[in-house]
Amino acid sequence: MISERKKRLLEIIIKEYLKTASPVPSGLLVEKYKLDISPATVRNEMMELENEGYIYQPHTSAGRIPTEAAYKLFSTDLENSKKRKNLKESEYQLLEKTFKRDEAAFRQTAKAIAELSGATVFWAFNKNDLYYTGLSNLFSQPEFNQVNAVCDVSAVIDRMEDIIDEIFEDLDYGEQILIGSDNPFGNFLSTVLTKYKNNKLSGIFGILGPLRMDYAHNLALVEFIKHKFE
Repeated sequence: MISERKKRLLEIIIKEYLKTASPVPSGLLVEKYKLDISPATVRNEMMELENEGYIYQPHTSAGRIPTEAAYKLFSTDLENSKKRKNLKESEYQLLEKTFKRDEAAFRQTAKAIAELSGATVFWAFNKNDLYYTGLSNLFSQPEFNQVNAVCDVSAVIDRMEDIIDEIFEDLDYGEQILIGSDNPFGNFLSTVLTKYKNNKLSGIFGILGPLRMDYAHNLALVEFIKHKFE
């Protein structure tokens, strides 16, 4: 457990890193968010967060970056919360208009959600029928702008059908957030997904992206699909 003050700081660091993909300096937190604590206190709290494994400093004189543990802390809160983030009305209306109970419409809905999430979307309509879209979203993320990272992502995409086949039966029904080391698609990625039943056939819908993803928004998008099959 961490204090509420440190948890608030960590939440702000995650929010900033989500937007900028750059290490977050302590000075920025004090100036931008008008925190009612001194810069020295912020630095001390960030040092403690680093010692506790929630943030790290990629190189000397840089700000801090959230770790897998930080994302897991807030994703657990998100999964357990009864006050989850709702879709914008425009997003909801777009998906309502697009969604219909046929495979062609499923694909159009997947494309719309890939655009709204800025991530890759996969949809296993049943165990042996996989569709995915939005790969360019994944490759455009700054985390994957190096050759070796592109190769890692490409290897995951090449194995996606096999990975889904391996996990299909063991996945629980409902929404799940799988981060880093818990993510079967790769420890450098995160997945927000739901497993559902459609006319006695099971399906899996998921959003795949870097650890630096908007989990609250993506969970709301996944929940839209889940509710359509309840």
